[in-house]
Amino acid sequence: MASGNLGLTYGGQEKTPSLSGETEFAAEAGAPGGLFHADYKRHDDLKQMLDSSKDSLKLEAMKRIIGMVAKGRDASDLFPAVVKNVVSKNIEVKKLVYVYLVRYAEEQQDLALLSISTFQRALKDPNQLIRASALRVLSSIRVPVIVPIMMLAIRDSVSDMSPYVRKTAAHAIPKLYDLDPEQKDELVMVIERLLSDQTTLVVGSAVMAFEQVCPERTDLIHKNFRKLCAVLVDVEEWGQVIIIGMLTRYARTQFTDPNINGTSYSQKDKPFYEDSEEDDEKSKQRESLALDPDHRLLLRNTKPLLQSRNSSVVMAVAQLYHHLAPKEDVAVVTRALIRLLRSHREVQTVVLNSIASMSVNRKDMFEPFLKNFFVRNTDATQIKLLKLEILTNLANESNITFILREFQTYISSQDRDLVAATIQAIGRCAAGIKEVTDTCLSGLIALLSNSDELVVAESVVVIKKLLQTQQGSHGDIVGQMARLVNRITVPQARAAILWLVGEHCEKKRVSKMAPDVLRFMARSFANEQDVVKLQILNLAAKLCLSNPKQTKVLCQYVFSLAKYDQNYDIRDRVRFLRHLIFPSTEQAVLAKYAKKIFLASKPPPVIESVFKDRDEFQLGSLSHYLNSRVVGYMDLPSFPAVAPDSSVRDVESPRPTIPITSVPGNSTGTSSKGKKKETFYSESSSEDEERNEDSGSSDSKSDSSSETESGSADSDSDASASDEDDDDDSINISQQNIVRLSPSLSPSPPTHRLTRSLVIQSSSESQYSSNSSDSDSSISDTPEKASPRMPLAVPKSNLDLLLDLDVSDSVTTPVMASIPGIPLASLANTSNSDSSIQPASAVYISTRPMELVSSVSSGCSLQILYRYTRSVNLYSASMVTIELTLINTGNEDLAEIKIANKNLPVGISMHEFTTLSSLPAGATRLVTLGIDFGDSTQTVSCDLVASGRPIRVNFRPSVGELIRPVTCTEGVFINEQGKLKGMNEHSFPITNLSELGDVKNISTKLFRAANMASINSSEQNTLRFAGQTLSSKSLVLVTILIGTNPKLTVCCEKMIIGSMLLAELKEALKN
Repeated sequence: MASGNLGLTYGGQEKTPSLSGETEFAAEAGAPGGLFHADYKRHDDLKQMLDSSKDSLKLEAMKRIIGMVAKGRDASDLFPAVVKNVVSKNIEVKKLVYVYLVRYAEEQQDLALLSISTFQRALKDPNQLIRASALRVLSSIRVPVIVPIMMLAIRDSVSDMSPYVRKTAAHAIPKLYDLDPEQKDELVMVIERLLSDQTTLVVGSAVMAFEQVCPERTDLIHKNFRKLCAVLVDVEEWGQVIIIGMLTRYARTQFTDPNINGTSYSQKDKPFYEDSEEDDEKSKQRESLALDPDHRLLLRNTKPLLQSRNSSVVMAVAQLYHHLAPKEDVAVVTRALIRLLRSHREVQTVVLNSIASMSVNRKDMFEPFLKNFFVRNTDATQIKLLKLEILTNLANESNITFILREFQTYISSQDRDLVAATIQAIGRCAAGIKEVTDTCLSGLIALLSNSDELVVAESVVVIKKLLQTQQGSHGDIVGQMARLVNRITVPQARAAILWLVGEHCEKKRVSKMAPDVLRFMARSFANEQDVVKLQILNLAAKLCLSNPKQTKVLCQYVFSLAKYDQNYDIRDRVRFLRHLIFPSTEQAVLAKYAKKIFLASKPPPVIESVFKDRDEFQLGSLSHYLNSRVVGYMDLPSFPAVAPDSSVRDVESPRPTIPITSVPGNSTGTSSKGKKKETFYSESSSEDEERNEDSGSSDSKSDSSSETESGSADSDSDASASDEDDDDDSINISQQNIVRLSPSLSPSPPTHRLTRSLVIQSSSESQYSSNSSDSDSSISDTPEKASPRMPLAVPKSNLDLLLDLDVSDSVTTPVMASIPGIPLASLANTSNSDSSIQPASAVYISTRPMELVSSVSSGCSLQILYRYTRSVNLYSASMVTIELTLINTGNEDLAEIKIANKNLPVGISMHEFTTLSSLPAGATRLVTLGIDFGDSTQTVSCDLVASGRPIRVNFRPSVGELIRPVTCTEGVFINEQGKLKGMNEHSFPITNLSELGDVKNISTKLFRAANMASINSSEQNTLRFAGQTLSSKSLVLVTILIGTNPKLTVCCEKMIIGSMLLAELKEALKN
């Protein structure tokens, strides 16, 4: 080691102590990266730790490697050692391995492909972070051969129960599109599904994928527009910026210009006393310019985001209002933009740039905040210039004195750029405001005597422009400026003086000194800048035409100098001028008009803001900031002349109404003559009829479970449920499904809740019959006495078959199974659907309605009863069907009975019945509601309006009503139950088995509490029941052991549903 070197030598490498206390190795000269010594042994210790059998050493090694990556150091040579640990059972090690792989998978594609099967297996890992990381690694391997695998992984991840995984799938879509654009059609279908996701974590990423893959497909936004507006406040900040930008372009294609013809109308524009003659005309004009409700919805829902802490969100809302809002509504963004001026320098620059553009046409917005744009000494030069631009744009007759006084202080600044810009701003104020033109011109002339050459030069240029705009003789001013030609060295200023002298060369005072100015400039012609030389040639030509006696020889001398100039522009100019000023005989015709050409009056220049022409770019975009189109910029569409049809944004589409006849009293399911119809299945159905049983326990269970979730219960429903005892009429329907039809059945595409896992289902009527008959045999061994109000079974009609169908879209399972040994091309066509799990008909249906609102409490003699029909809702399979019995107990007819003022929590939807035109006194009507509770027991409130009188009603279901029965084989049941262990399994020991009676009684109690189907069991002491949640199609599996250790077990993907159902079943088995 050389003397004086304080470095340490270790292992042939030179180490120097760093400030952080860590030892850093010096790089060899020419080593790539320059941070590490290019030695093949440099990472041996990390490789040994990664090959160790101890998870603690692997974890420590991965932490050090991720630290290296975070510092920008190259760790790509560790890829083989790291990728082997992707199969580690330690979750922390696996997370860090995937972080590393995401960084280097694209660089080490060949090695990453060797572990492709491991990534596929990780897609079905129980941990959502591992599933998401595996998908992220797959999408980072940019190899065309794995496109089918990536597509299959994305398609499966879109159906994952974890919002984080679905968000990752949305981020992978643009990567796959860049890799293979031919997959666009299939990716568009995936994006359409993601756009309908109800989870705010996913929506922003879905819109991002939409913007990068298919921004022209506005039809995908129609049905999601109102949902996007509603959830915008809850989306993450990054997603808010993406969504607002997309909605801005969407609104420009769907709504008309609110400021058409430069005028917008609002209530404040309407005079207090309006002439009756003009009333109709003005009202029609306002109606034609009224905002579309969806347009107003967008503006209203984005307004709260002006209070966001994120400056990008505030700027996004500001540009939306700037491009979409009526003129009188844009001012709401002013205070939010002013608040951003207290942020970082970079943010200030972008905000001031946008304000400068807005202030050109919207001066009234920012005029009250004039002082916020005063320049500070600590401001950067760019910020100073932008503030100066804004002050100039806001100048008017009322505040010009205030602004000019501020400009005077800026002229004495040490910032030369600010001084030059201030003088130009004074010139703009003088040209735009006639009242201060003379004052500003006098001030600028006074600046000609300033000791600073820059101030004088800028003043000359500005004075030249002002004199062009002023009519009259300015010989004194021009003469004063001509004396400065030997002082000023700035080329633009010298050229301006020469132009003024030539333009006013015929004026009395200027004509005397102009030849001397030309003589002086001819002496230094060879040393002048090109812009000055051109003005010298112009001055020589004008003087030769106006005063040839004194300047003709001098003009020829200047032309001779320019003839041999190095600049071809100057040579071309002098060739043109020579033939025009000194023509030959052939060119004498044009020379006659030379004086008119050179000494003609010129139009005054237009002095305006440089931000005036930036309206072609979207406010706040990079193209707007640079005033130049950048790669990837999408033009803002123009407003349509006629607004497109707004019904495309309506989610509910009306369908033909199916009327029903009124049912007297509480009787249900009977014919108008009170006689039962004899059918093919009448005998078998009558044998399966059940006795009347108590329904109070079922309703009390609903209330207790609701209190567990939200802490409150509906008092009316609770009170009415507790009064019912031993009066519940029930029917056992194993081969049919009885559904009450409302006055209107309005089916439309079902609503999807992609935030939960969905399972493929297939409908087979024959399998329904066989499976359900097995379950019925356990509870209907003895014949029962038929209820007089009970309808006989009828053969299944086409409508019944339709009702039994699951109308939800088929989707794949949450994770993708790895199939080793199958070629990559065949993986894309592998189906993951499980058709062994099929929907079934309800085993138990309560036919006795419960009182929801009494005739006294309604205030209009309207009694409302309700019951859960446990039938498939025609509007959406995810909705719970509730039958309402409306009884007019008064003496007057009720009119216009409808649902209004719905108070729906987030994620819950309702399909209301069609308005009843009238309900005669003493009459009864049956109507049907469909409510998608989103697999929750939250209270849904709404008003049932009768004759204009609102009646508040609340619906809160038990968990058992949120389930639909399904059937499967015992093997499938056991297999699915094995996947739902741990936190997804809830059990409770049964202590009163002797009181429950036989198997039939236990099954009956369970069917009354939960809408499930019985599964055939080969074990004598084991009862199995299966169902699915309506919204997310999550499996619900119930097992009852009645042996020596009786136990009730509930398994469900949704832990909350499982625990609440367990509580309800415990209560049902106790009573």
